[in-house]
Amino acid sequence: MHEIDPVLAARYRALAVQGLARAASPFQQVPDRLFVVDVARQKLALIEQGALALGFSISTALAGIGCEEGSFRTPPGWHRIHARIGEGAALGAVFRNRVATGEIWDGAMRSEDLILTRVLTLDGAEEGVNRGPGRDSLERTIYIHGTNQEALIGDPVSHGCIRMTNADVVALFDQAREGDPLLVAEWTVPDDALGLGRLHFAGVGGSGMSALAQFVRMRGGRASGSDRSFDQGQRAEGRALLEGLGVEIHAQDGSGVCGDCSAVIYSTAVEAQVPDFARAKALGLPLLHRSELLAHLVARQRTLAITGTSGKSTTTAMIFEILRGCGRDPSVITGGELQALQAEGLWGNAWAGRSDLLVIEADESDGSLVRYRPAVGVVLNLQKDHKEESVVADMFRTFRGRVREGLVLGEASNLAEWRQGSTVFGWGPDAKVKGEALELRPEGSAFEVEGVRFELPAPGRHNAENALAAIAACRLVGVPLAQMAAPLRMFRGVARRFQCVGEHRGVQVIDDFGHNPAKVAASIRTAHLRAGRVLAVFQPHGYGPMRFLWNDFVATFASELFPEDRLWMLEVFYAGGSATRDFSAADVVADIRARGVHAEFAPSREWLVEAIAREAREGDLVLVMGARDPSLSAFARAVLDALEGSAP
Repeated sequence: MHEIDPVLAARYRALAVQGLARAASPFQQVPDRLFVVDVARQKLALIEQGALALGFSISTALAGIGCEEGSFRTPPGWHRIHARIGEGAALGAVFRNRVATGEIWDGAMRSEDLILTRVLTLDGAEEGVNRGPGRDSLERTIYIHGTNQEALIGDPVSHGCIRMTNADVVALFDQAREGDPLLVAEWTVPDDALGLGRLHFAGVGGSGMSALAQFVRMRGGRASGSDRSFDQGQRAEGRALLEGLGVEIHAQDGSGVCGDCSAVIYSTAVEAQVPDFARAKALGLPLLHRSELLAHLVARQRTLAITGTSGKSTTTAMIFEILRGCGRDPSVITGGELQALQAEGLWGNAWAGRSDLLVIEADESDGSLVRYRPAVGVVLNLQKDHKEESVVADMFRTFRGRVREGLVLGEASNLAEWRQGSTVFGWGPDAKVKGEALELRPEGSAFEVEGVRFELPAPGRHNAENALAAIAACRLVGVPLAQMAAPLRMFRGVARRFQCVGEHRGVQVIDDFGHNPAKVAASIRTAHLRAGRVLAVFQPHGYGPMRFLWNDFVATFASELFPEDRLWMLEVFYAGGSATRDFSAADVVADIRARGVHAEFAPSREWLVEAIAREAREGDLVLVMGARDPSLSAFARAVLDALEGSAP
C-alpha cells in the first residue's frame, strides 16, 4: 500500500459514474462502499462514503481487457467479491486451484506465475458481459491474488487475474467483505486531461479557490463552482472571468453537486452548513480541502512552494516573473493577483505554463502547507500572525522535511534551526545569497548580489528581501544569476501590495493588503519613504485575528506612526458565518489613542471619505490597508475621487 492521495477519490467516483451507464449495470447510483480497478493507471482503490480508504498498485492482463473464456484478459465492469480464501496464511503461501498447498515461496525467481498469500474470487454482475456461458468471471477463475512477480506490479502483465504484492493483498483482504461491489474500469474520464472528473468549488470566488478552478481548466480538467457573492449579484467581473475559462457557475444551493460531479472542493472559510457542502456529504461525494487538491498538483510537477508569515504572494510573483522572463514557461497558483497576468485579461492568480515548473503560495494560516512535497521550499520569515510562532514553527519543521531538492531560508534568528543544508538569503554574513549596497528609494530599491546589480520597482526593504528569496529559489532550479536582473527590473507587482491607485492635489492614494502587525509596519515604513505625512486607514479583516493580535496592533501603530500622521480604523470586516462579534474596532482605537497616536474610529466609509478629503494636503500619502474584503479597492478609488472633487 502506498501513501494515499485523497484527490484520487474524485477520479474513482468519476469512473464509477460512467460505470452506472453501462447497459448491464446492476446499480442505479454509486455504492457507498466500492472497490475500483483503474486499468489505465494500474491501481486498485477502496472508496467508502466518498473518501479514499485504500490504494494499491496492481497488474491486470497483458492481453488487455475482455470477457471471453480462454482470452487471458481481465474482465471489465461490475463484479462482487465472491469468496475470501487464505485468511491467516503466511506471506508467500502458495495456492493451486484456490487451495493452499502448504508450500511457502522463498523469494527466488521463477518463470512460473504463482498464486500467493491471499485469494479474492470475483463474481461477474453484468449478465452477458462478465456473467453467463463462455464469459463468466467466476467460472474463468478470475481473482485477485499475491504474486511472485512483484517487480512487475504497475504494468499489465498478468494472465487475466489482478496481481498485487503480497503485503498489499493482505491489507486488501483484511478490508474486503464477501459481496462487496468491485468495478473494473477500462475506460478513462472523457473530455478531461486531468482525469479527475468535474470538480465543484464551493466558494469559487475566493482568492485561493478561484486560482485552483482556473488552473484545473487551464490544464484541461473540468471545473464548476458556486459563491455566495455571485448569488448576491456581486463581483460580476470575477464571475465573467471564470465563465470565460469554462468554469460552470451554479447557485450556492446544492444544485451544482448533482449529476456528474466527482468531488466538492472546499476551503477553511467554507462552513459545513453551506448547501453545497451539506448536499455532497448527504450524497457521499468526496469532500476535498483545497490544499489536498493543491498537494496533488504539487506532487506532479517540479514545484517551488513559498511560505512564511509575510511576503508570500509577492515572492511567488517575483519567482514566476523571473522564470517566465528567462524563458522557463512556469505555472503559478497563488492568493495574490499578479498585475502582469491581469494585463493579459486574466484574474491574475493562476497560469498554466508548458514546463514542469510550478510556483505556489503555501499557506501557514490554516496549516495546509504541511501537505505539500515541493522540489524547492522557501521559508521567508516567522512572525506572530494567525497563530503563535511556536505553532507555525512546528509546521515549518514538517514542511522542511518534505522538501525534495532544496530549502531557501530567511536569515532571521528564529529560523536558525533549519540553516544546515539550506540556502540562506539576506544581508548578513551567514547569507549564501547576500544582498549588498542596498538603496531604498520612494519608488523602489537597488542592490547587488555577487556583483550583479538589481533594480526593483517595488518599494521597501521588505520587498528587496523578497527579491533575494526569489533569486535564491530560481538559482536552485538552474537560472543563472545575471539573467534574473532584467525580469526583476520589469516586475509588475501584485494587486493591493502597496499599489498606487492614483494621485491628486499632490496626495497619493495607496491600496495595500497589510493585515497583520508585521505587514502593517512594513507598509507604513514604505509610505514614509514617499511622503511627509501618512494618513493611514485600517480595516481589521476578522474578529478572530483582531482579538488574537490586539496588543500587537496597538504596539505597531504606536511605534510606526509619526506624531503628525493620522489613523482611522473601520469596523471589523464580517463576511458572515459563526464568528463571535463581541467587540468593536472603536475599542481597539481607544487603546491606540491611549498610546499617543492621533487615531479615530470611522463610523462609515462615507464619513471617512469626506474626513480624508478635508484632512489631506499636498505631500500626504493615504494608505488603505486590510484583507479579505474585495471592496477595499473600490473604497481607495472613492478616496481618490473625493480628492479630485474637493477644493485644493
